[in-house]
Order: sequence, then C-alpha cells, then structure tokens
Amino acid sequence: MKLTTFTHNGRRRIGSLEGDTVQVMAWQDNMRQLIQRGITPSRTYERIPLAEVILKAPLIPGKIIAIGKNYADHAAETGGDLPPKPLIFAKFPSTVIGQGETITWRTSITTQVDWDVEIAVIIGKTVKNVSEEDAYNHVYGYTVANDVTARELQNGDGQWTRGKSLDTFCPLGPYIVTRDDIADPQNLNLKTTVNGEVMQDDNTSQMVFKIPQLISYCSQMFTLEPGDMILTGTPAGVGVGMKPPRFLADGDTVTVSVEEIGEVSNPCKAIED
Repeated sequence: MKLTTFTHNGRRRIGSLEGDTVQVMAWQDNMRQLIQRGITPSRTYERIPLAEVILKAPLIPGKIIAIGKNYADHAAETGGDLPPKPLIFAKFPSTVIGQGETITWRTSITTQVDWDVEIAVIIGKTVKNVSEEDAYNHVYGYTVANDVTARELQNGDGQWTRGKSLDTFCPLGPYIVTRDDIADPQNLNLKTTVNGEVMQDDNTSQMVFKIPQLISYCSQMFTLEPGDMILTGTPAGVGVGMKPPRFLADGDTVTVSVEEIGEVSNPCKAIED
C-alpha cells in the first residue's frame, strides 16, 4: 500500500494511492498517530484525483536517526575509512519538507549545500534490543529521503548535527510504501539528479550495514518507537566528492528517487544576507 499525506481544499488529510486516485482514510489526518495506534487504515468512499491534491511530507517522524558512511564508495569519495560499526547521527524533525517544497539556506551560514539520496525505514512497533532476525517485523514501511547537508558545518563542527539539521534539509516522500509491498528493500535503485543531470545512481544492495543490522544495532542504544525513521546512508556521487566540488545553488532543482517508492523533487533557494 502507498500512503500519502496531502492537502485538498485547504484541509490536511491522509489516504492511499490507487493509480491516479487518492482514496481518503477515515477521520485520520496524522500519519504518525496512525502508525502509533498500530491499526489498519480504514478507507472512506471518498476518492480524489491525484492531480487535485498537494502532496506533503508523508510523515513527521518522532526521531530521525541517520547513518553515515554506509556505502563503501561514498566513504572513499569523501576521504574517510569505513566505520567498524554503524555511524549514527541525528537530524531534527523540523528539517522535514515534502514534494515540491523549497530547500532554503542563508548564505551567511552555508554555501556548501549538498545532496544525499537515501531509503528511509519507518518503524512500526516499539523496538528495544531486537535481533537482526526479528528486525523486519518492526518495520512499518519505507519512503525516499534527501539528507541535505551543509558540508562546511558538518566538517567544521566536529559533529554533524548542525550541518544536517538546518530547516528544510530533509525532503521526504512522495509516499510511504508499506513493508509488505517491498519484496527486497536491499535491492532497489537509488538516483539523484540536479537540473536533470544524474549525480548519484546506485543500489541499496551496496549498503555496508544492511537494514536489519541497523535496526538491531540502534535498538541496543535507544528505544525505537512507532513513527521513528532511520536514514540508511547514501552512495557515491555527492557534490563534495567531485573534483572540483559542486554544491546546490539558488534556482537549482534536486530530485531523489528510490525504485518502487517514487521521487521527491525540490527547488532550491539561497537567501543572501
């Protein structure tokens, strides 16, 4: 099932995608609450053409847990070694935007804004000290994420939170695809384009630490709760790894996609101050 959060006639709602139509969910308008309640979404008879709705970020997670250097070629292009264990950092939920919304930054804070396509794993059940073998049973579904990064802040601070957590720095969407509809999340193509030019083109099979390992490892450190999200890392092709480096500029459009889920496309706005 593909689930979406959208607005229609000024009202925020959630629904399931069926072809080019959205079937509205009964009384629900908050995807995180739906996941937390652990209920099967009930549908109304109301159907709205997809062309008439405005897609929003499908979910505002409780926690955004991100994994660094989880593709060997990406670690190599940025001059780093592979970590012996998953490298964990956090992004703030206030970074989240949806399809078509604008990525913005102030040039007094950063001029090195980079892209990172990732498959995001959404937790559906409370997880603590789970085994790798049981990890998938705690997954609700998957979505597409762009882990936008201010590289000079990331590299200059000694920790990554500020450079990863500027407002608008986590486009998500366009849908949540539930776990039962993705046969193998470790064999999906990922891609990034900037103004139509391909920057990243790889496959989730190349992850160093696979999704069950990430869930199990994170759950040893802290409780994962329904509606939390794990960003699983990005492959090679980021701007900072290019020679010379290339970053997003005012007026650019960056699009990230994951096979079987969809794509999220966002215009960019640099604010001079």
